[in-house]
Amino acid sequence: MATGTTLFALGIELDDERQSNARALRERVHAAENAGFTFATFDDSLSPPANAAAGRIDSTTRAAFVAATTSTLGLVPVVAATYAEPFHLSSQLATLDYASRGRAGWLAVDDPGTAAAWGARPRTTEDEIRRERVDSVEVARRLWDSWEDDAVIRDYASGRFLNREKLHYADFIGETFSVKGPAIVPRPPQGQVVVFTYDTTGSDNADVVLVAGGDAHNAPGHPAATIAAVTQARTAGFARALVDLDLALDTTSAAADLVAQLTELAEYADGVRLRLSNIDEGLPLLARYVLPALLRAGTAHRPVPGSTLRANLGLSRPVNRYAKELTR
Repeated sequence: MATGTTLFALGIELDDERQSNARALRERVHAAENAGFTFATFDDSLSPPANAAAGRIDSTTRAAFVAATTSTLGLVPVVAATYAEPFHLSSQLATLDYASRGRAGWLAVDDPGTAAAWGARPRTTEDEIRRERVDSVEVARRLWDSWEDDAVIRDYASGRFLNREKLHYADFIGETFSVKGPAIVPRPPQGQVVVFTYDTTGSDNADVVLVAGGDAHNAPGHPAATIAAVTQARTAGFARALVDLDLALDTTSAAADLVAQLTELAEYADGVRLRLSNIDEGLPLLARYVLPALLRAGTAHRPVPGSTLRANLGLSRPVNRYAKELTR
């Protein structure tokens, strides 16, 4: 098992071209939770799916849609910071954390397509788009901390419901926007929503990095690059490094091979996210043949009911930055 890790996290990407189908989404989410996955990601883009008759509902809304009907699965919408209003984005993610009782995450990504589609002066260079993401993550973190945990009083006898001294300004000034704060949503149940990223440099101060693992059928013979990427992520200071695997799973023999591969990955990585080419075909095989084998072997563990996504990833709840400053 990876150094300093007690859990091998199992994630899955649940979306395909039918993202507007509410029933299919709910069925897939429940199947993933019942199978024992740690978290699921919900993809997004400004452009609608190629085969969809109408536009899609955004990823945060889809995650919120299934929040009340799930109990252990982490819900991680994919949201590009490019042109997203940082104040509103942080509020949406904090609200998702409340709706899911502490199981929200955020996969912060760059979306050049969105950048090209907006405005008379689009931010389209890689550096500009990356800077927007880095600044947006920083703003979200400040806003999530802008309410101390005990800021809400709810003292009905005195008529006091909020301690204003426990609210703080974010006071962020970046190159393309500034945010004063404080937030309009109290501090999330997790303290900080779990931030995922693809950026292995650690520049956006995320908790979890997803490193490329390629095609699952080819990766077992070429682990060196994946091991190097995980090592780089740890050097960059990430708390958890997970491997992203593309996967076409259609037979029980392929499922057995995948069990062996994931067992090998558990020796040096903190987890995996599986990206199925056909969700409805592959998810039942994962639930029947792959996850039970990993759970029986102790390679992975089911998320603990009532626990947060942070806890199920082995991450501690962060201390509020402003409360810490006041106690020095």
